[in-house]
Amino acid sequence: MSIRLRLVLSYIAMLLVPLVLSVLAVILISIATFGSLKSGFQVDFSQGNPIKRVVDQELENVAYMKAKTETEPNAFLDPVFIKDLEERFHKINMGLIIRKDKEITYISPYIKQGEAENTSKLPSFGTSSGQFQRNQGSLWITRQQDFLFPDKSKGSVFVFLDGGPFQKYLHQFSNSVIVTFLLILILTNGVLTYFVSRSIIRPLKSLKRAAEEIKEGNLDFEVIRHSDDEIGELSTAFEEMRRKLKKSVELQLQYEENRKELISNISHDLKTPVTAIKGYVEGIMDGVTNSPDKLDRYIRTIYNKAADMDRLIDELFLFSKLDLGKVPFQFENVDLGQYVQDCAQELQFDMEKKGVQFALTELPKSPLFVTADRDKLRRVLLNIIENAIKYSEEGSCRITLTLREIDGNAVIQIKDSGQGISEEALPHIFDRFYRADPSRNTATGGSGLGLAIAKQIMEEHGGRIGATSMIGRGTTVYMALPLSQQEESKA
Repeated sequence: MSIRLRLVLSYIAMLLVPLVLSVLAVILISIATFGSLKSGFQVDFSQGNPIKRVVDQELENVAYMKAKTETEPNAFLDPVFIKDLEERFHKINMGLIIRKDKEITYISPYIKQGEAENTSKLPSFGTSSGQFQRNQGSLWITRQQDFLFPDKSKGSVFVFLDGGPFQKYLHQFSNSVIVTFLLILILTNGVLTYFVSRSIIRPLKSLKRAAEEIKEGNLDFEVIRHSDDEIGELSTAFEEMRRKLKKSVELQLQYEENRKELISNISHDLKTPVTAIKGYVEGIMDGVTNSPDKLDRYIRTIYNKAADMDRLIDELFLFSKLDLGKVPFQFENVDLGQYVQDCAQELQFDMEKKGVQFALTELPKSPLFVTADRDKLRRVLLNIIENAIKYSEEGSCRITLTLREIDGNAVIQIKDSGQGISEEALPHIFDRFYRADPSRNTATGGSGLGLAIAKQIMEEHGGRIGATSMIGRGTTVYMALPLSQQEESKA
């Protein structure tokens, strides 16, 4: 659930929940208040509507009183009758005031003294009877029945409802409703705000902790997604950032380690020929070369060492540019079969001069088109073939070259009859500066960059390179290039 939807729902809940709970509270308070209010009435409430029961009782009493005013008006001066009538009305929390002319002849005993003193303000004779009026204090006139005594004097009977209990309970009811509403409002808003804010604050705290861990350099601290909202998406993005940052740092450390290794290897590979050149030059300067043949041998050795250094620098420069992606490639659509055949013809003469038996043994019957840089691909073939010659015994080196189509790839295989590569060393032969000979002797190995350069070039072509070997049976290096769209459309 998104944060926006969550907030909208919480706002709606903050309006509806207090309203519903307030209505329920009002109903419960009303029931409780009504239950307390019933104690002021001596009427049977076990059946029927209690309010209707009180009204019916009042109407019955008023009808009885009205009949008496018409038939026996002097009864309102009889204490026995007045006491009976008083008891009838007192059951429903009502009282009587009887007036003859302007004199109050009877007043209910429960009417307070202060309120009784205000009887002079009672409605005058002839006011419409049965009209609800408010008198002083808490007395409410519910009925006024006017009549004439036998001596023609004016009489009035006032039926009063004691509003004191109603006012008391109304005050309690209103206070209870207000307090309950405030409590409901505070509690519901507090609870909803707590849960909504917690669902936002908890993942934010988790993100803050993760940021602090990353700031301290701990990139192994995993950011866990706690929700499916915007903060959850932020947590996912933060976790991806952490992983990429960790990968970047690890790559940077690997680059730093490779740089140190590179410097160490370069220093070793350059120091050896430099030391040799320095030694031969010192020999010439000291006059050791006392014959033309010896001088010529020294000079040729110096030249060969300088050539080795020059070749190492060239390979190092090329590998560095390949590693940085700064070598331009001129890709074109090439018929690999024809290209391999041309390369084999060019290499044939050089191989014969070196005493190498070189043969192109297999070509596909139909053209195999690949996207390749001719010069860079030739460099790969030369590096592999030179490596095969270097690790083969002189005079017994046999190299065969084949080209096949395998699973939508054009695969070139170069097989030699050399000494082979051990199982432990085979996975590392394409690593830069790797040599099976730990002494790094140039007499038994090259710079250690030839196969690494070949791997880089093949990866730039979108292909792959690998090798299989057995000690004493030679090595087979294969290069796979994906067929171009032209070849696939023909297929």
